[in-house]
Amino acid sequence: MRDLRQKTIRSGLAKALGQGVGALMRLVFMVVLARLLDPGEFGLVAMATAITGLLGMFASAGLSSATVQARSITRRQVSTLFWVNLLIGVVFAIFCCLLAPVLVHFYGEPKLFWLTILLAPGFIFSAAGVQHLAILQREMRYATLTIVESAAQLLGLIAGVTLALAGFRYWALVGAAIVTQLVTASGLWAATGWLPGRPGRLANILPLLRVGGTITLNTLVTYVGYNLEKILLGRFWGADALGNYSRAYQLISVPIDNLNSAFGGVAFSALARLQDDPVRLRHYFVHGYSLVVSITVPLTLFLGFFSDQIFLLLFGPKWLEAAAIFRLMTPTVLIFSLINPFGWLLFATCRQGRSLRTALVIAPIVITACIIGLPYGPRGVAAAYSIAMALWFVPHLVWCVRGTPVGVRDLLPSIARPILASLVAGTLGILVDRYTMADKSPLLELLVSGSFMLAVYGVMILFVLGQGGFYRALFRDLRKITVPL
Repeated sequence: MRDLRQKTIRSGLAKALGQGVGALMRLVFMVVLARLLDPGEFGLVAMATAITGLLGMFASAGLSSATVQARSITRRQVSTLFWVNLLIGVVFAIFCCLLAPVLVHFYGEPKLFWLTILLAPGFIFSAAGVQHLAILQREMRYATLTIVESAAQLLGLIAGVTLALAGFRYWALVGAAIVTQLVTASGLWAATGWLPGRPGRLANILPLLRVGGTITLNTLVTYVGYNLEKILLGRFWGADALGNYSRAYQLISVPIDNLNSAFGGVAFSALARLQDDPVRLRHYFVHGYSLVVSITVPLTLFLGFFSDQIFLLLFGPKWLEAAAIFRLMTPTVLIFSLINPFGWLLFATCRQGRSLRTALVIAPIVITACIIGLPYGPRGVAAAYSIAMALWFVPHLVWCVRGTPVGVRDLLPSIARPILASLVAGTLGILVDRYTMADKSPLLELLVSGSFMLAVYGVMILFVLGQGGFYRALFRDLRKITVPL
């Protein structure tokens, strides 16, 4: 148990550091391009990616997770899965090209034709690296994976900014995406040193295909539920409205998505090894969940409380409408930060079917809410989305943990303490900002109010709510480890 604990913490540390670097690079990319491009240009690309992202759900076919989760798997099986992935990638790249005129007609925007076609190769690049990614995850080589992902993001950032400065406008966003996907796939091949062999019989991978199919269907349903509003906003409100909405959603999601990605892959790999040991699985999940929630909750609320200052500082006054949308989205992202880790538990314990059923319930709830809010524009959609997610949280929690080694009572302290501490810290931070930071620069406001909020949160969570022992134990473990490649 000790070896797995230290390996998990070591992998988590490497992944977290890498995700932090990646988040910083994406933030720099967003800031630079937001100053160079207009909301409508971001909205134009978002029109295409909302649809191509749906196709992207099929590119991996869930086979990366199937490879990681399998108790045992042969090289021939992995090679067969690789060729299946690649075939799917080629098929969807062709389909993406055929879809281009359909998008032009649907949105009434001719620029989408070539934009959609140039996004098509990304399906092939992504599919080519799926099994190489799974190999690194299965071996818990997260330091190596972090280097690959960070290098790809950096080169994509450089490509995008260079294109924008050269006057290519929204094509900079397309170029950045393609370069990132190509470099990621190349880096994964180089890092693993694995070359796929001849494919074996499909009959030998049918159990893996079934697992991957369930995961893909679950991801597909979730994607539709969580992204249909972008398609509807683009169709009925235009590129400017979608540009503001998509920028707001992306900015508030960057830290949360990176943290969930940093811990999620490591947690899934570790929990999958413990699926036959319910006591240890419960221990690992509860502690991992507590750590993630204690970071994501205060960060999300800080972003929501000080959205105007953040947008003024980073993007300038032309993005203030996005700041208002950003603030209304805060409850949605907060709920996501609380429920996303349940995916680790369900997939690691082979409950993909339950994850799919929850997605089949969430999707119509969210879609209905967004349709109700659609007549009121991006703000109406954001508000309706948040209300729906807040109402869904408790049923989702109960449903996900039912029958697993983890109980609702195990998680309630992990949820209540960070929320209480964050609300107290955030309220005091707002008061400090209102009464001492009037007419100050956005940067100074964020530094003073943010530091005060962080200090209050730290005191609350460590001393008032008694979590100091948990973090001291974690810090002791971190001091004892190194991060090998």
